[in-house]
Amino acid sequence: RCLLCKGRKQAVFGDGDPEARLMFIGEGPGADEDAQGLPFVGRAGQLLDRMIAAMGLSRQQVYIANVVKCRPPGNRAPTPEEATACWPYLAEQIEIVDPEMIVVLGNAATKALLGSPIGITRLRGQWQQFNEIPVMPTFHPSYLLRQYTPDNRRKVWSDLQAVMERLRLQNA
Repeated sequence: RCLLCKGRKQAVFGDGDPEARLMFIGEGPGADEDAQGLPFVGRAGQLLDRMIAAMGLSRQQVYIANVVKCRPPGNRAPTPEEATACWPYLAEQIEIVDPEMIVVLGNAATKALLGSPIGITRLRGQWQQFNEIPVMPTFHPSYLLRQYTPDNRRKVWSDLQAVMERLRLQNA
């Protein structure tokens, strides 16, 4: 067990369609998520909603989860130990949703899901696998809010277009 539960208001599990073809996995809840009990509802969540809409989908058509279910103090990234403690919950979410594809958001989530020491900067934009499910690592929306450049935006849009193409979505 980890100690994140001691500082949270509530656990934040997931949101969206439990039979979604596409699953987004982030790092952990922030203050807004902890208050509302839903993942990605703050500024990063608003950007994620726009990214999903640009793909021709709605938040209700995908499933959104985080590696850890409780807010890390100061909105920091979860530690590997915290991710390991929460792993059974995420593994069960993936098993229940059984998505055709996963988009993993950010460094901590990418490392936790893929079990790789290689970071997001080197893995983003390259298809990976998790239990035979194709995985596209890309930058976390909060990173885009902090490091918003046309180049970073292009990279994420390219990653999402690759997902759209594989899912045969209309906007691809």
